[in-house]
Formats: sequence, C-alpha cells, structure tokens
Amino acid sequence: MGTGGAEALVVGMTRAGGRFGWHSAVASGGGHRAEALRALGVPTFTVPVARRRPAGVLRAATATRAAIGSFRPEVVLAHNVSASLVTRLAALPHRLPLLTVFHGVSDADYAGAARVLRRTSRTVVAVADAAADRLRAAGVPDPVVIPNAVFPQAERVDRAVVRAVHGVGRDVPVALCPARLEPQKRHDVLLEAWARLDPDAVLWLAGDGSRRDVLEKLAADLGITDRVRFLGNRCDVPDLLAAADVTVLTSDWEGMPLAVLESLAAGRPVVATDVDGVRQALAGGGGIVVPPRDPGATAEALRRLLDDPGVRADLGAEGRASVRRVHDPDALMRSYDELLRTAIGDER
Repeated sequence: MGTGGAEALVVGMTRAGGRFGWHSAVASGGGHRAEALRALGVPTFTVPVARRRPAGVLRAATATRAAIGSFRPEVVLAHNVSASLVTRLAALPHRLPLLTVFHGVSDADYAGAARVLRRTSRTVVAVADAAADRLRAAGVPDPVVIPNAVFPQAERVDRAVVRAVHGVGRDVPVALCPARLEPQKRHDVLLEAWARLDPDAVLWLAGDGSRRDVLEKLAADLGITDRVRFLGNRCDVPDLLAAADVTVLTSDWEGMPLAVLESLAAGRPVVATDVDGVRQALAGGGGIVVPPRDPGATAEALRRLLDDPGVRADLGAEGRASVRRVHDPDALMRSYDELLRTAIGDER
C-alpha cells in the first residue's frame, strides 16, 4: 500500500464505498496509503507480502485468516494473483466468495496466472480489454472488464512552490515518470532517451525500487546526473503532476496504468509505450505512444511535447475529456457494487 496503481485504486474504492453502502477493511503489507486509510477510521490489517515463496504464502494466509476472522466480511476483493491465492487459502474455512482484480502480468506469466485464478476466484475483473483477451486465451472463462478510473485528487501545493523545492526554475521543461524502479518499467530506456534531449530539461523519477542503484549508475555513465532527480517514493504525486509539463512511462507491459490516467486527469500529456492497457488509456487522446524499448522514438516524442506548449495544451485538453468520458469513478464503483452484491446474494 505504497506507490502504485493498484494501491491507488484500493484507496479510491475504499473511500468511495460508503456512498454505495460498503463497510470496508484493507489487508495489506502496509505503507503510507494504508496509514492514511487508518487515519480515516478504515480498519486495516497487516499481511506480510508473499513474494511467490511457499513459506511467504503460508505466513500471508495465516495473517489474512486472522483478518477475516476479526472483520467478518461477506465478500473479499483480492488485487492480483498472489493475493487471490493467499485469500483463497485463508478463506477456505469461511466459504467466502472471492473476486479478483487482475492488474496485469508479463507475457510469460499469463499461463501461470490463469491456472491460479481458475482455482481461486469466483469472478476475475480485468482492468483493460487486452488483459481480458490474454486471460481468456490462457483459459480463464469470461473475465469481466472494468477499466480503471481516476478518483479526484486535488494538488495541495502551488506549481511554482513545488518547482522551487526541487530546485527547478519557472520556465525549465520538466518530465515526470511516476513509476516504481523495477525491471518492468524500463527506466533504462527512459534514461537513454533523456540523454538525447535538451540539456536544460529536467526528469523527475517518482518512485523507488530494486533498480535504483543500477539506474543511478546508468545516469552517471550517460552524463545526465544533473538533469535527473531520483525523488523516491512519494505521497504528493498530484503536486508533482501540477508542477511537471509532461508525463512519461516506458514500460514493457502494463495493465491499465493509473499513472497515465492520473496524468490525463491533471491535463498533462503523456508519452508512453504502445502496450496493452496504455494503448487503451490513450485511445481517446492525450498522449503519444511509442514502441517499447526504443530510446530514439521516446526522445523524439518527448522533444515534441517539451518544445511546444501549444501541442501540450491541446493534448492536455484531449486527455481530460477522455478521462471524464471513459474512466469515471462512479461508473467503476457501480460496476463493482453490482458484482460484489451478486456474489454475496449467490452465496446466500
């Protein structure tokens, strides 16, 4: 429950659930988003992250079983595959209906994910059409598609103040990459692209992860250390979006990235790789898609946006309209409400 799109969705759904008659608790590995929910009075339970190890799965299942026994839910909504396996093991004595929100896996992992989900989940919700198609091909019958949505987030700090805090002048072009520093996100491609751009521009990397040391060394080797800021895990992404000019994401794969949707909602044009849910998120406008693992194409798209305020403004307006039209949080909540209530009714 730190930085990440699935985590943001959990927070948004939990906070909006009261309007739909939900009483929710969150079981997770902890983090700043779990702490924020706890401060709002949401019951939270700590579950160690399984990390695909048998001993980890058993520890997580034990903790989840205790959470279920304490909160006594009528239905469980598990986010992603490992959480589904853990919850199914934990919920066996309780005979609870379990629904899974599938945020995506790498191409190589779809077959294994499908084997788990067929055995654990009453209903599988895919966050993008492409993910549903891949699940179906891997043997998951009838996945339901509910595209991710952006829950309102107001920036708290003025654009100029945020820039000043990070040592960036008013007119300096800034690109923001809000993504965990993990292999999937391919920050190496982004850094190689950034090395080809205007030396006056600044890149903010909002997120942390296992590849931070490698990426800091790569930035040094490319001679761009002074133009790249590693900001670490952040709880102020709305403020960073308000202070940036462009958002960029160079992932090898994505489900339906909240980072892209949040950028569009903030009126920030996006440069992102042409993969699965990214393609769907940008289908209504608001950005430029580039081939995966192509620093040259990424650099050219970033140059076009950073150099032309008019293009940025036009794409920003397109993105805002697209998010309002296709990724409405009330529509998302109504869809999940129907699924959860049907599962509870069928179990009774």
